[in-house]
Amino acid sequence: MPARNGIPPDVDELYGLEPVIEPGEEAPTPQSLQSRGVLCPYCGEAFETVIDLSAGSMSYIEDCQVCCRPIEFRLEVDDAGTLASLETRRSD
Repeated sequence: MPARNGIPPDVDELYGLEPVIEPGEEAPTPQSLQSRGVLCPYCGEAFETVIDLSAGSMSYIEDCQVCCRPIEFRLEVDDAGTLASLETRRSD
């Protein structure tokens, strides 16, 4: 399945599944999903990832798409719901 608007399809889209939404959780809107280019702090390779701004500021771990090492992502979202900063760093 080709990328839409520069965002690669996720696993649910690839297999025609509905995304899992937990009770009490709002489904992310297309405006809250953004594709960003980042550099892996381990291998230095650039890759694209999709970030979800609908949950506000947060930290989470995502594996590098190249070397598979865990990267800590820190998102800062302002009051308007736009990305204020994105920081990536080693999680070790």
